[in-house]
Amino acid sequence: MSTYLITGGAGFIGTNLTKQLLEEGHTVRIIDNYAGGKKEERIQEGAEYIEGDIRDFDMLLRVMDGVDGVFHMAALPRVTFSVEHPLETHDVNVNGTLNVFLAARDAGVKKVVFSSSSSTYGDLPKEMYPVKEEGVVKMPLAPYALHKFIGEQYARIFSSLYGLKTVSLVYFNVYGPYADPNGAYALVIAKFLQQVKNGEPMTICGDGEYYRDYTHVSDIVRANILAMTSDTVGKGETINIGNDNPHSVNDIVKLIGGDSVNIDPRPGDVRFTQANITKAKQLLGWKPTVELVDGIAELKKEWEV
Repeated sequence: MSTYLITGGAGFIGTNLTKQLLEEGHTVRIIDNYAGGKKEERIQEGAEYIEGDIRDFDMLLRVMDGVDGVFHMAALPRVTFSVEHPLETHDVNVNGTLNVFLAARDAGVKKVVFSSSSSTYGDLPKEMYPVKEEGVVKMPLAPYALHKFIGEQYARIFSSLYGLKTVSLVYFNVYGPYADPNGAYALVIAKFLQQVKNGEPMTICGDGEYYRDYTHVSDIVRANILAMTSDTVGKGETINIGNDNPHSVNDIVKLIGGDSVNIDPRPGDVRFTQANITKAKQLLGWKPTVELVDGIAELKKEWEV
């Protein structure tokens, strides 16, 4: 069994990954600054939690002692938040990410799996979808998307210059258990479920014809573990992890069921995303297993809506 560090491990995806790694018998260490608040339901018995900030290099070096691999998930997330707070998010998402790679290199960590985002592709012409990792010029539309693109480049450079094994996983709109439904930057499916449970209308940004490749968090977790344990990756590869079956926000409203209301569109949002997952299949032996209709049905039972 191995010892893993998850930066941002008390967040949505990190919590799901922690559960799975513990079930497999691994030792899990987590660093999190609880920027979104400490949520007791996300704390997993058996994991070691360390409160700290990825901008603190000396702390990172200490917590990476004896660690085999790092899952780097810590970030100030969401496109809209980065538009409103470009300097703060850059400091965490870019400088903090550089710290993680430097500390991993100096601590002798075997591999770093970096969490990236489909927002790095920008607003491509629809004929370019499903989008491949290569052969496309990435043009991020918002600071958060740019930060993730820079992270992908640091992963590539640290592999080629310093011999640190790295891989970047490009997530396409993750949903599932432990997603935060609260606040202005909440993930849309969790937010809609919360609104329906509260007897409120679901708030659709713009016309609702924004198509996303919604991917269940269990599939994201499996991709992370495969990326960490597979000998076929580690040279700074960038790999799409998506469902390859886009749905609109209006589709989500129909699947959940209930009243809705349209509000102003959000700046920096792209109209369409869809992942080409050929590379994930070839290098990781990964493909999605949870369809959106089934994932939402499962969440509706959990939320009792």
